[in-house]
Amino acid sequence: MRKSEIGKETKMTEVNADILPLEKKKLRACLLCSLIKTQRQFLREGCDNCDEILRLKGSADRVAVCTSAGFDGMIALTNPPSSWVSKWQRINKFQPGLYAIAVAGQLPDDIIEEDLEPRGLTYRPRDGSAHD
Repeated sequence: MRKSEIGKETKMTEVNADILPLEKKKLRACLLCSLIKTQRQFLREGCDNCDEILRLKGSADRVAVCTSAGFDGMIALTNPPSSWVSKWQRINKFQPGLYAIAVAGQLPDDIIEEDLEPRGLTYRPRDGSAHD
């Protein structure tokens, strides 16, 4: 690694540090994109990928129904577009961050019908129940 690359790597780490969960307790994963954050982070900041659709920011009720404390595995992504793992998990168009491999639960039908379908979005559950 050249000296010029070392500085770039450090800057990338500093930029991405604010999207990681701040603590290990009360972690939740978004049911739409599988991004992992603390419950408090979802409430304070919303979901980095889905907040325009799910409107989690400032709504404890929405955080409770649109995220899950039950998830398996974690994937840390710093450059989603170039990662084969992110392509396999269908998260390559999302923001860098920590993602669950599988998330227990599904979005409620009313959220799918009122928030996703009018935008032409098809919901693919992250619990492994959807197959190609």
